[in-house]
Amino acid sequence: MLSYVTTNDGKVREAESYLGEGVSSVDYDYPEIQADSLERVAAHGARDAHRHVGGPVIVDDAGLYIDGFEGFPGPYSAYVENTLGVERVGALAREDGATRAAFRCVIAYCDGEPFDASPEPVDTGDRRGRDTAAAARGSASTDETVADGELPVKLFVGAVPGRIVEPRGDGGFGYDPIFEHDGTTFAEMRPEEKNAVSHRGRALSKFAEWFVDR
Repeated sequence: MLSYVTTNDGKVREAESYLGEGVSSVDYDYPEIQADSLERVAAHGARDAHRHVGGPVIVDDAGLYIDGFEGFPGPYSAYVENTLGVERVGALAREDGATRAAFRCVIAYCDGEPFDASPEPVDTGDRRGRDTAAAARGSASTDETVADGELPVKLFVGAVPGRIVEPRGDGGFGYDPIFEHDGTTFAEMRPEEKNAVSHRGRALSKFAEWFVDR
């Protein structure tokens, strides 16, 4: 059984659409480090969650990256949402003409066992490096091991481009009302429509393709 560390039932349903019904949700509040990349936050969470669960786990971390703000709020998206608020972030971006943006999601997997070499596009050789540039491009996976004896974590990145608009729609959560993709905000999409194009769905798709042989 694969444990998805989340209390969001929507995330679990989305994962099941790619992985089948062998996914269970786990309510565990793992410590979320302050870091400048989603990869580091997710990897740390996956290691801690695996120690708690004692079996294969996935965690995810996601963020909104606004081009004109040099990727801000990025890994600080949740904090910025709770302090400035979604509508204020949207207003600032539109006032500055910084409307090009992307949602990114990192799925981090840990089962306590080593991994075979990544098929592509990243294999660090000594298993310790990070390729954040490849991750930013939405690459299939990266391996991350930061120190001797540290649990290996495999990362899967999904990204979806869009632009910041006036809030529209009553669905979704977080920044969904101000993020438009192909003419429709995430908050205007039905759940199945959003799942088909979302950053999380794209990361889950890559993970599912790899996990079937795990």
